[in-house]
Amino acid sequence: MARPVTLFTGQWADLPINELAPKAKEMGFDGLELACWGDHFDVDQALGSDNYVQDKWKLLQDNNLECFSISNHLVGQAICDLIDDRHKAILSPAIWGDGDPEGVRQRAALGMIDTAKAARKFFDARPGGNNNFPVAVNGFTGSSIWHSIYAFPPTDQNYWNKGFEDFGNRFGPILDAFDALDVNFALEVHPTEIAFDIASAERAIEAVGGHKRFGFNYDPSHLGYQGVDYVKFIRNFSDRIYHVHMKDVWWGHGDGSVGVFGGHTDFTDPRRFWDFRSLGHGDINFEEIIVALNDINYQGPLSIEWEDGRMDRFHGATEACAFTKKVDFKPSSLAFDSAFDKENQ
Repeated sequence: MARPVTLFTGQWADLPINELAPKAKEMGFDGLELACWGDHFDVDQALGSDNYVQDKWKLLQDNNLECFSISNHLVGQAICDLIDDRHKAILSPAIWGDGDPEGVRQRAALGMIDTAKAARKFFDARPGGNNNFPVAVNGFTGSSIWHSIYAFPPTDQNYWNKGFEDFGNRFGPILDAFDALDVNFALEVHPTEIAFDIASAERAIEAVGGHKRFGFNYDPSHLGYQGVDYVKFIRNFSDRIYHVHMKDVWWGHGDGSVGVFGGHTDFTDPRRFWDFRSLGHGDINFEEIIVALNDINYQGPLSIEWEDGRMDRFHGATEACAFTKKVDFKPSSLAFDSAFDKENQ
């Protein structure tokens, strides 16, 4: 299908965007999924300056790069989370404020709405007009009930229902604001979020009343090691796959001393049962993913979120870009046995 292959810049925020952009092109990428941290995309500057968004597009065009979405995972994480000192490290001083948890959550919600406004302004300013891909903001939601994942002390459905209600109450107004701007919110289904597998994703959709602006930034790496059918996820939520991350993971490794919960070990610890790997070095079957994406007629970018603590990132991202372009393919436009019919001969 010749989908564009983009690089998510979140893990590259130590590099200024004017350095990363030409390097991304050298590595073979067609575009960037801009993260709202580092200097890659500043929401406040985008809202406050027409020149800012125009300069971003000029930088992209000067390097023959496209952009289809922006991502604000860090602000999103604070909207529903139980706030602690870890959040201070990932939030701006304006959103952190005095650190009062409810104040942080409310400011984060407003920050996500501002992200949608900035995305709308940015993509409306695209030279040449719309690129025929619905505007999406990718991100996290946080969760007030993730800490209860193991259900001990004994946890009943009423407790979890309150968590989904909290999510719905907080994200309902956000999604309404997104709708008014014609912008989609794409949750990256992920441990620590309100949705982390198929069952919790279904409940999240219910919690926001099936709001059409709530969908998913599909990423198989967060599903496979859990034992979740990551291809079924695509088919189950075919009308809500708003963006796609290409990211690999392996599982069933380690020395048997660390399980799926991670054992409070660092990534790359050789004892770990699972770890993120560069594309093609893990256990995700990407060909099955491409078939499923073709089946649901997903025509958006394939965005590489590159994470592999064992590999040089420039080597790995270059290899991952080539891997993705090789594994992607167009669906058939005709039945393979149609030539048997005399009328087609």
